[in-house]
Amino acid sequence: MSNSNVIIYDTTLRDGSQAEGVSFTVSAKLRLAQKFDQFGIDYIEGGWPGSNPRDMAFFEKAVDLELDHSKIAAFGSTRRASASVEDDPQIKLLLDAATPVVTIFGKSWLLHVTDVLRTTPEENLSMIEDSVRFLKEQGKEVIYDAEHFYDGYANDPDYALSTLEAAQRGGADFLVLCETNGGKLVTPFSRATAEVVERFPDTPIGVHCHNDAGVGVAASLAGVEAGATMVQGTMNGYGERNGNANLTTIIPNLEIKMGLRTNSGSHLAKLRDLSLFVDDATNLRPDIRAPYVGTASFAHKGGVHADAASKSNRSYEHVDPSIVGNRTRVLVSDMSGRSSVMMKAKEMGMQVDGRSPEMKTFLEELKRLEFQGYEFESADASFDLLLRRFLRGQGHAFDVLQYHVGVGRESEGDQSSSEATVKLKVGDEIRHTVADGNGPVSALDHALRKALEKDFPYIGVIRLTDFKVRILESNLGTDAITRVHIESTDGTSTWGTVGVSDNVITASWEALLDSVSYKILLTSENES
Repeated sequence: MSNSNVIIYDTTLRDGSQAEGVSFTVSAKLRLAQKFDQFGIDYIEGGWPGSNPRDMAFFEKAVDLELDHSKIAAFGSTRRASASVEDDPQIKLLLDAATPVVTIFGKSWLLHVTDVLRTTPEENLSMIEDSVRFLKEQGKEVIYDAEHFYDGYANDPDYALSTLEAAQRGGADFLVLCETNGGKLVTPFSRATAEVVERFPDTPIGVHCHNDAGVGVAASLAGVEAGATMVQGTMNGYGERNGNANLTTIIPNLEIKMGLRTNSGSHLAKLRDLSLFVDDATNLRPDIRAPYVGTASFAHKGGVHADAASKSNRSYEHVDPSIVGNRTRVLVSDMSGRSSVMMKAKEMGMQVDGRSPEMKTFLEELKRLEFQGYEFESADASFDLLLRRFLRGQGHAFDVLQYHVGVGRESEGDQSSSEATVKLKVGDEIRHTVADGNGPVSALDHALRKALEKDFPYIGVIRLTDFKVRILESNLGTDAITRVHIESTDGTSTWGTVGVSDNVITASWEALLDSVSYKILLTSENES
């Protein structure tokens, strides 16, 4: 199968939207459809017409999308029991969606036929065949999803297969085996898939897996090895319960590991960007440990690992990160050795002499800070500033002379207010400002920017995208040490900073100072 093509069917916009915390606007669905097309996805399932106004609005607008490769599919069910397919309102809505492809699902498991549909096994077969045939007669490409196929096959293989035969008689272009409950392990899944492929040599077979047992990707790949030529899944594994099989893992595995071809193969270098785009469209934070596309996918923390990776990436990286649009990262912590710091400095564009006394002093300081509670793995900007201070004697572009913050309210029932005062020295001049905020950290942030905006107007674009507070050694109660992580962006770059103190305001102030200082550093270097 080394030169075989595997068809990728994306159901992020329909199945993925059933995930907890995921909701797509119509405009987001349209943008995602265009992104999937640019990435070479073969089929894009847009939603279920009639299930909600948003899906109907999407299909109305999708007809105007200029797609180079992808086909939009509308999703629905077979006709209702004891009703004619021509008069079924749900079938009519599928036609009204005006998509070139229609995907319908039917029941494969007798339990669902008798207890859910409350009809006879024979009527269920007629519902499948009638619906597929009618849609084919209307000029549609029809993909038949055999819902709960693997449970149905385990319960009564003859009946489960007869449902596929009914779809085949109706003229289905694909028969897709759905592991709807997501509980089957790879071996029985693979065995059943292979038997179906052998039984239906003239109709392409697809697989649709969920991740309830944690093997959604593995089962999908095993299905391809068993002869399936279509894989259905979602970007980033979005989906109900534990999610669907993750296409951002499946596609590179097919291409890189299995030597198979997909129409997304020539776009693999955009895989991480696509993954982040999907997360952004749902307003969810990316999974840093996602295979191939995660921030941590090619990150090295242990000194031995980092040293080996610096000499040969293959020693601790299973693929070249650039193939999927990712990169090697070195994490600096109290586990780091000299080689880790040197790699990190090189990553930041700094040339460092590993044998210098400054390097020894820096490593000692790094370990001392880590012992106090600092953590630089997600605070590259704070680490960069620390490294520059020790190895180059390069400090902040300003000096903090004083700061103060107060929280209170004027009378009972009023909302509390915060006011911060900041006094800085920039060059030979003193900047003394006061600002309000909806909290003490917000007030400090506003006062700091106000004090610096005359000298560094570009700091106005900085936006805090994440603010995390971690209590260290919580058994100490209110005397516990607090670590604050801040993530900032200027719209182009993103950086992390850290502050540690037994006072949460002080820890936050440290992280804020580093965030602004790093932006000043970036801008000054770009201008020089």
